[in-house]
Amino acid sequence: MRNTYQTDEAVTAALNTSQLKRLAKYLRPYMKYIILTITLMFTATMIELIGPYFIQIAIDEYVPNGNFRGILIMSIVYVIAIGIGYITTRYKIAIANRVGQLALLDLRRDVFNHTQTLSYNYFGNNPAGKIMTRIVNDINSLNRLFTNGIVNVITEMSMLVVAAVLMFAIHPQLAAVTLTTVPLFMVLIFLTRNAIRREWRQVRRKLSNLNAYIHENIAGIRVIQAYVRQNENIRIFRGVLDDVFTSWMRAIRINSAFHPSIELISTIGNIIIFWYGARLLQIDGVKIGVLISFTIYLRRFWHPVIMLSNFYNQLLVAMASSERIFELLDTKAEIVNEPEARSLTNVKGKVEFKNINFSYDGKKQVLKDINFTVKPGETIAIVGPTGSGKTTIINLLARFYDPNEGQVLIDNQDIKYVTLESLRENIGIMLQDPFIFSGTIMDNIRYSKPGATEEEVRDVAKAVYAHDFITKMENGYYTDVQERGSRLSVGQRQLVCFARTLLANPKILILDEATASVDTNTEVLLQKAIDRILQNRTSFVIAHRLSTIRNADRIMVIDNGEIVEIGTHEQLIAKKGLYHDLYNVQYKYLVEAV
Repeated sequence: MRNTYQTDEAVTAALNTSQLKRLAKYLRPYMKYIILTITLMFTATMIELIGPYFIQIAIDEYVPNGNFRGILIMSIVYVIAIGIGYITTRYKIAIANRVGQLALLDLRRDVFNHTQTLSYNYFGNNPAGKIMTRIVNDINSLNRLFTNGIVNVITEMSMLVVAAVLMFAIHPQLAAVTLTTVPLFMVLIFLTRNAIRREWRQVRRKLSNLNAYIHENIAGIRVIQAYVRQNENIRIFRGVLDDVFTSWMRAIRINSAFHPSIELISTIGNIIIFWYGARLLQIDGVKIGVLISFTIYLRRFWHPVIMLSNFYNQLLVAMASSERIFELLDTKAEIVNEPEARSLTNVKGKVEFKNINFSYDGKKQVLKDINFTVKPGETIAIVGPTGSGKTTIINLLARFYDPNEGQVLIDNQDIKYVTLESLRENIGIMLQDPFIFSGTIMDNIRYSKPGATEEEVRDVAKAVYAHDFITKMENGYYTDVQERGSRLSVGQRQLVCFARTLLANPKILILDEATASVDTNTEVLLQKAIDRILQNRTSFVIAHRLSTIRNADRIMVIDNGEIVEIGTHEQLIAKKGLYHDLYNVQYKYLVEAV
């Protein structure tokens, strides 16, 4: 089996300002708090930068003259300033983190809400693990950027500018010589920025592959254990982990080289101060306090530079994630409400397929020139070999896909021009693979009608013969079935899902292999319930067990995407066509099994 999870997604366009603008949109509602945060941080910055000047005055003016009173006053003022700086910084951090989390909350809500609108095709082409990575991990990677990254870059820029201004104000010549190291930093940024961006984007992609593989293995653990695939999966997982580890180490190596390089440049600046400053002591009479304050200011100057470079790295990491987030947000749903769409009301249940042609990939035709009409209240069964197009007909009726050609009509209205909400409110679907949500049985049955009373829930459960097994469980209808209904058997899950569908009371009912996983005894009871409840309701029944559809008003036989036969059970048996052959094969199989 090929390991598709070790295949990287393509690395695309470079960083651009449009992503920053889109991210900034999520901070805009909290602008007053951001301004307050910046004000607090700017206050703390100014207090921090005035400290070296106090030290310079104390060393050059008070210490030589033995002015201990001046030193004491200067010390008290300095301590007070530090206290004010501590308080402002503390509140700044609290407010910045609150703003960042609120912005992330809005972004995560938008991403999740958008995924709810996407069409079936998107989820079929993208593993669930990768979609989860975008909603969880990629948004989490923006945490540092939103909480204090943007605020810090503003305050650090102000610290850098003010520190440079103060250095030039104290001694312009010494400041100019000291800051000759800045071009070295610019060269370093130029050489590393593309590599940093590239490596962190690769890390995000490798992590996406990791999450996708883990999700698939957890979801398919029964199949994995049934086919004893554990060792092979461990081998593949080791390869996926190696990819993640290698990507992380490449990115970390670049980052780990970047910070020491800045420190080296800062050290070179300090050497210049002491070397050139020593000469100025002899030539220009520069005082010791000036050199000490310069050393401190230079550290204050390079600290924002380091912070800004870290922010740049952080920004590149965030951009790698934001690119993927916005890629998801920019994905358009293929099936949407048309501008002129109206609500589907007072549904009688007439269904028509007119000249339908359909292909999933634009190449292989799945349905070819499909035409049929179902009267209100009529039950039509759809049968045929696997892959013949039975489920595709249902997908078109529920408008999970649109036909390439032709029309699907309900009560003479083209469903393309009715709202999706009203269409699907009138169609109940019972799938072959029953999906149960975490929670209680009551929650799962009520899923189709949240406001249903307990009496209504019990009535539909009794109708599908689920009531008996439910009441025998420890908490009855309020028994927690756990994730994907692991507490229930496959047949029980089918019955709960059927009760959920019936509770919605749809005008049109679709049963797609709905009794495939129910044992023979339960199937007999369920068939009685179906016969009683489907009265006066248009229904489509897809079934491989032909014995379950003998009482359908009509049976439509699909083969290779075309309707080859249509009629009652007796008519099709007498015709001795494909239905006759399918029925005889199943009957012979049942006789031999007995």
